Amino acid sequence: MTDLSPHAAMKPAPGPAAGMPAQAHPPAPEKGESLLRRHVSSFFEGKGAVVGLVVLVASVAAALLAPWIAPQDPYDLATLSIMDNMLPPGETFGMGQTAYLGTDDQGRDMLSAILYGLRVSLAVGASSVLIAAVIGASLGVLAAYAGGRIESFVMRVVDLQLSFPAILVALVLLAVFGRGVDKVVIALVVVQWAYYARTVRGSALVEKRREYIEAARCLALPRSRIVFRHLLPNCLPPLIVVATVQIANAIALESTLSFLGVGVPVTEPSLGMLIANGYGYLLSGKYWISTFPGVALVIVIVAINLVGDRLRDVLNPRLAK
Repeated sequence: MTDLSPHAAMKPAPGPAAGMPAQAHPPAPEKGESLLRRHVSSFFEGKGAVVGLVVLVASVAAALLAPWIAPQDPYDLATLSIMDNMLPPGETFGMGQTAYLGTDDQGRDMLSAILYGLRVSLAVGASSVLIAAVIGASLGVLAAYAGGRIESFVMRVVDLQLSFPAILVALVLLAVFGRGVDKVVIALVVVQWAYYARTVRGSALVEKRREYIEAARCLALPRSRIVFRHLLPNCLPPLIVVATVQIANAIALESTLSFLGVGVPVTEPSLGMLIANGYGYLLSGKYWISTFPGVALVIVIVAINLVGDRLRDVLNPRLAK
């Protein structure tokens, strides 16, 4: 007979039969784990990206703290002496200071010049990428959402822009505008905005077919709110990856322009300008004037590329689990 007493309801359920293994249950997902936390943990799983991030953070910190950690102010003509020019690494200059990386033809300490030049290169690269990303992302998302003639016009301009080599366009613009940090930033923005427009437009074409965009349209929300509050934020992952890689490209392009003599002025030398200053002394044995700024430039570009490659892997939705 079936036991209908209240005590029967309190009996534990019978376990698995003897000799039968207990069924394993999958572990419950961690509570409070956000998408950002998963991306951060996934990023730090790449050893190369971590090394690149450490090097990049150290480079930025050294550039920002250059006025306090540099042995010399290379912009202060009162601290420069022609008697200290082209000293090899390890020699003393000025008031008994050690030139660990030597001095250049103007008597500037190379370590100090590299730290200050790194400030110019990073500032030009970061500012140009930021402005170009804002312009390109806005045009790309507007073209994808509007469609029709607006999209055709914007994308034809993008195709025309990308059909010319970036170095050629920058050279023409600087030949018209002249030398200067602000002129270099403008030239880099002109040659870079098309990359962001094409990237964001491709992502926006996919996102605008999602249900949340249709829901926003059904609610009769303003187009500007749909585009910039709902559509554009969901296009940020590929934009962040492109922007990270383009910082390295912008620094390399600025260094190339400065090396050719059409970039930043001599009074505000970047890493490219420092390399150009010592290029004529390579065959005479004064290798340190160009070599050390070149090594610093390569290290920074490689570090940025390592971080950008890892961000591409982490933010790629096809690789997300």
